[in-house]
Amino acid sequence: MRASHFRRLLYLLPNGFSYPTTITMAFFRSGFPVGYVPIRAAQRSGKSHIRLLQDGVRFFVIILKIGALFSPMRFFLPLSGVFFLAGLSLYGYTYATTGRFTNMSAVLLIYSLSLFLIGLVSEQISALHYKGVDDNEPSMRPDWPRRK
Repeated sequence: MRASHFRRLLYLLPNGFSYPTTITMAFFRSGFPVGYVPIRAAQRSGKSHIRLLQDGVRFFVIILKIGALFSPMRFFLPLSGVFFLAGLSLYGYTYATTGRFTNMSAVLLIYSLSLFLIGLVSEQISALHYKGVDDNEPSMRPDWPRRK
């Protein structure tokens, strides 16, 4: 990767395990070229220090953060849909059994709408991270790397 591209996205990087994943996703989202180079790695020796429960929860939170940072609607839209369907199902059930619209149905439907709108705002904020990425800088043109 080019150092100039990396420096532009440096503020997005977390401390800890996820910086390679985060920078790769940032490059994809920014439209920078990403290449995969096969490498040889020596056989690992020793025992892993990763603990399943403690580090597993931390990895799960990192995945949620990365997803919310780079593609918020993929996170918020399904959640919104789940709450919308729950509200609609509860409304259908209470209407069929008691013939009325309950407060809980209204809460679920309003919450689904709120999640959807939060997702839209988050998507716009996420797009601001990449606002200056497509400047007319020579190293960022589609013909990168340069041919001689």
